[in-house]
Amino acid sequence: MRPLTIVFDLDGTLVDTAPDLVATLNFVLGRAGLRPVAYADARPMVGGGARVMVERGINANGGLLTAAEIDRLERDFITHYADHIAVHSQPFDGVEATLDQLAENGCRLAVCTNKLEWLSLRLLDALGLRPKFRAICGADTFGVSKPDPTILNRTIERAGGDKTRAIMIGDSSTDIATARAAGIPVIAVDFGYSDIPVAELKPDRVVSAFSELPESIFRVLSTG
Repeated sequence: MRPLTIVFDLDGTLVDTAPDLVATLNFVLGRAGLRPVAYADARPMVGGGARVMVERGINANGGLLTAAEIDRLERDFITHYADHIAVHSQPFDGVEATLDQLAENGCRLAVCTNKLEWLSLRLLDALGLRPKFRAICGADTFGVSKPDPTILNRTIERAGGDKTRAIMIGDSSTDIATARAAGIPVIAVDFGYSDIPVAELKPDRVVSAFSELPESIFRVLSTG
C-alpha cells in the first residue's frame, strides 16, 4: 500500500504561535498610533497570514487606514515577527511524540500554511521540528493561499505523496474548506484559533489532543 501523506496546518495546529503573533500585531498597531487588541480578541485573528492579521487588527480599530499604510504595516509586521518568531511560541502538547509515531509507521509528513515559507522554516528550525517534514509550503511557495486547493495538492506532491492517500490536519474553517476543495479527508483540532467550535464546521473528525490523532486517522481512513 502507498504511504499515507499527512499534511498539517502550522499556526494553531502544530504550534501555539498566537503569543508572538499577537505581540507583533500590537507592536505595529502601536507604531501606527492605533489601539492594541486584547489577546482573547486577537487570538482568532491568527491563521490567514500576516496581511490578513494586520487587516483584522486595523478593522478592530475602525478600519481607517489607506492601502499604502496597510502595506507598510504588513512589512513592519513581517520584519518584527521574523526577529521575535519563537519568543513564546511552542509546539502543542504531544506534537513531537505524535509526529515521530506517525513517521515510524511510514507516514510522510508535510506542512501547508498561509504563513510565508521562509518564516515557517525559521519557526520550525527554532523549535527543532523542521527535519520531521518532507515538505513545508507557505503562501508564497506556489503563489496561492488556502483555501485554494492548489497549495494543498502541490504540497502533497512536493512531499512525494498521492492525494488519494492523504489527509489534512487543521484548526480552522480555512483548513477544512481547503481539504474539501482538494477532495481529501480532514481532521480538526479543537484547541486552535477557530472563532467558532470546529465541530460546527463538519470535519471528518475532531481531536482534543495530539495523542488522539493516530487512532483518529485510522478511523477516518477505515470508514472511507
